[in-house]
Amino acid sequence: MSISTPKSQVTNCLRLSIKLGCHVFACVAALALVGINAFAAPVHLVRQAPIRTARLAPGVFLLDFGRAAFGNLRICGPPGGTQRITVRFGESLVNGRINRTPPGTVRYAQAEAILDGTNPIVVAQKADSRNTKQPEAILTPAEWGVVLPFRWVEIEGWPGDLTRDNVMRQAAFLATWDDAAASFHSSNPMLDRIWELCRYSIKATSFAGIYVDGDRERIPYEADAYLNQLSQYYTDSDLQMARDTFDHLMQHPTWPTEWASHMIFIAHADWMRTGEMACLARRYEGLKTKLKLSQARTDGLIVSSEPQIRHDDIVDWPTTERDGYVFKSVNTVVNAFHLRALGLMAEMAAALKKDDDAAHYRELEHAARLAFQEKLFDRSRGVYLDGEGTDHASQHANLFALAFGLVPAEHCTSVTDYVIKRGMSCSVYAAQYLLEGLFQSGAGAEALALMTASTDRSWRHMVESGTTITWEAWDQKYKPNQDWNHAWGAAPANLLPRFVLGVQPLSPGYSRVVIRPCTSGLQFADGKVPTIHGPITVRWSHAASFKMSVSLPVGVQAHIELPASDNSREIRVGGRSVQAHRVKGTNGAIWILDKDVVGRATIEVK
Repeated sequence: MSISTPKSQVTNCLRLSIKLGCHVFACVAALALVGINAFAAPVHLVRQAPIRTARLAPGVFLLDFGRAAFGNLRICGPPGGTQRITVRFGESLVNGRINRTPPGTVRYAQAEAILDGTNPIVVAQKADSRNTKQPEAILTPAEWGVVLPFRWVEIEGWPGDLTRDNVMRQAAFLATWDDAAASFHSSNPMLDRIWELCRYSIKATSFAGIYVDGDRERIPYEADAYLNQLSQYYTDSDLQMARDTFDHLMQHPTWPTEWASHMIFIAHADWMRTGEMACLARRYEGLKTKLKLSQARTDGLIVSSEPQIRHDDIVDWPTTERDGYVFKSVNTVVNAFHLRALGLMAEMAAALKKDDDAAHYRELEHAARLAFQEKLFDRSRGVYLDGEGTDHASQHANLFALAFGLVPAEHCTSVTDYVIKRGMSCSVYAAQYLLEGLFQSGAGAEALALMTASTDRSWRHMVESGTTITWEAWDQKYKPNQDWNHAWGAAPANLLPRFVLGVQPLSPGYSRVVIRPCTSGLQFADGKVPTIHGPITVRWSHAASFKMSVSLPVGVQAHIELPASDNSREIRVGGRSVQAHRVKGTNGAIWILDKDVVGRATIEVK
């Protein structure tokens, strides 16, 4: 059962208008006159019964809802009379009881209530000033009552027996969320658990209607938003939540230098997902303000001022996760983001037929790339330095260059080897880019090994801790004030379908995709990837030969690249030999089909 907010019907109408290509500005203006936020994504409360209840003592019960979610409680007391009860909410359990003194900003709350034997009551904690501060924090609908993240509930003072029907969690999610939109399975059970943890993390943190940075502040940040967007695109069919977040951040930008570049990344990702030119055109002029061109020197590299070095240039967060990064006025990570932003701006300008702009951005990117290699790459060691004027080479200076395709082919091996050698020397945020770079440079096995490592800096560690939403940091000791509901730690939700299944868009709107599976020691993988045309399904197995079946919706064609063993000689589609050529790829030899595939196909490397 779900309880929708009054705004949801309005916004769903707007979403339908957008889907049908209608112009909605007049409607938005009219709604604004009556005080309705037309761009608030529809969110609703879903009533959930506990999966387990246990009597701890007379009148004391422990309820387990299976996974954490943002919500409150709807309690139906036993018939007749009234009774005062104490209700405790928690994310952490210690020795079979809710942890009343959890670390950092891990949630614990207590509320008092009086049961009503006739009518249900809603029980919630009082509003928390730390995540309702205005105008920064995103507020949930007042009619819900306060919501907080919790999995466990203790009720003390309950008269008689308590059943699953007495207490329901009202959990907040995006109303359009579709649990069946995506899937991922593989021969590695731990990878499957990691993907599900990360998939659910994206769903659970949709409670605010736009992407927020977890429960501590409930504030949108550009980098968080982009990582959320990537993962939502591979786990759900909704498009509007990312757009609503973009609109909010254009009005309320945050402070880190590299976060501005993420706005360009968000706009480009939306365009690749939807192919919608009207939305891109509306955003285009605003995106220009996210470039750092006023900070560029004559060779095109961005120069940071002293205040920017001290405060704005972020590299990674928390500060202890920077692998000893040495900050200089010409910062390698800042310039890597700048180069990536210029390249994407040139691509979007060309799509909008703004040829002069496209040529200008390509020229700037070319000049700055030459300077990037000349000033920031140490040829004797084959690695990137942290900045101009230091000989320190952090993992970050190299991982971002690798992820953004800035490493020349002749240096890719040395940079990749250095990144691998440093292990997981970055935060859960930068790990998105670290693993992207490894997958793209042929080190998929190493990327999966980092995900599943038996250390406290991996997603395996999160899974084995028992958490059901990803954390803000690898462990409490790396960020003592971390929260346990931070979706910027959910990178495998997008990385596994993008690289292990191998599904990525080649053309805006998913009209053409690449399917390039990265086997990385796995025996099989299968899954479903949502697109605006419908789901793409992929299943492959890698044993004596490589076999793959794909199903593409109408309107989608796929460029296919497959692993080539030493003794493979041909590619068969539907049992028939087809034209293909063998080339050396980043993951070893590969077969590339000469013609794209449409519809359903079974492909085998013989």
